Amino acid sequence: MAYMEGFVIPVPRGNKEAYRALAAKAAPIFIEYGATRVVECWADDIKPGKINDFRTAVIAEEGEEVVFSWIEWPSREIRDAAHDKIMADERMQPEDGDMPFAGARLIYGGFSVLVDERA
Repeated sequence: MAYMEGFVIPVPRGNKEAYRALAAKAAPIFIEYGATRVVECWADDIKPGKINDFRTAVIAEEGEEVVFSWIEWPSREIRDAAHDKIMADERMQPEDGDMPFAGARLIYGGFSVLVDERA
């Protein structure tokens, strides 16, 4: 069964294109190391929660938007085997040295699939 790695990331609105370009550059690298799908989504309908929501989860600041993304892997074992290799791959380093998002407030984790229905 597939294994999902999910991310929620605060990104300054002015960095949307820089983030999209970085994500587009990284996606084929993840696929090269075994991922089967990489999806990056820019928030356009996040409602404030009474206790928590996507914005408060990443402590989004004024002028920041939230990215929700996931990487699908064939298995956790393949993801685990690829992780350190991907992070060490020099192509994953930003060209100007700066990341277009607040990495300290990025949240992520790996998830076993419980239900996967498709039309």
